[in-house]
Amino acid sequence: MRKDVIFNEPATGERNIKLTVAYDGTAYHGFQRQANACGIQAILEERLEILCSHPVKITGAGRTDSGVHAYGQVVNFFTGTGGIPTERIPAAMQGLLPPDIVIREACEVPAEFHARYSAQSKVYVYHIYCQPVANPFHRQYSWHIRQPLDHSAMHQATQLIVGTHDFSAFQAAGGPERNPVRTILEAACRPTGELIELSFWGTGFLYHMVRNLVGTLVDVGAGKRSQADFARILADRDRNQAGITAPPQGLYLKEVYY
Repeated sequence: MRKDVIFNEPATGERNIKLTVAYDGTAYHGFQRQANACGIQAILEERLEILCSHPVKITGAGRTDSGVHAYGQVVNFFTGTGGIPTERIPAAMQGLLPPDIVIREACEVPAEFHARYSAQSKVYVYHIYCQPVANPFHRQYSWHIRQPLDHSAMHQATQLIVGTHDFSAFQAAGGPERNPVRTILEAACRPTGELIELSFWGTGFLYHMVRNLVGTLVDVGAGKRSQADFARILADRDRNQAGITAPPQGLYLKEVYY
């Protein structure tokens, strides 16, 4: 059993608290606690320790990279039966957290609930600002691409990844060895106002998988690759054939399903 699971085993009578967290990841070096950089996890644990009057170790549903954002990150932690009522945690934490991190919801869950291992699927979205001139208000929250993109062609290409596939072509090079077979339940590309939004709902994702998919889908939208090219890249399972890794600021963890 992994250390984080052991650390989070409850004492008798403790509450297991599930939090839904939204954050702007611009100022942070990802979600995970790090020794020499500021991560979202460290901030949450430090502030929860103040609220709960004891050290807190949280478990997250997933790790987001430096600069990546979240609408619906999920974490859980154990605390005693006394102290602040669960439903008051979001309001109480608002006064302790920096303004770019918000607890959207808190609820008590069964002792066996684990934010990571109990998750059944996740939704990620990616935003592209596709205009000739940059917008300073989108620069930290989307990928600015100056040339027009054919979002219909990109949407058609996303349908090729729906189902269970080997995503080796979209796995980060040099990353940890993991089973590259993943299942995508739904994928789409659609215009939303000034932005193009790509969405990916899947049961699991590889490191940089979404950003690598987006980099290749942008090539399709720009006319540099065809639908057949995209299908061949997926089938050949060769990272060197795929597009670049899209920058982090356009990526959001939208929702985690249990």
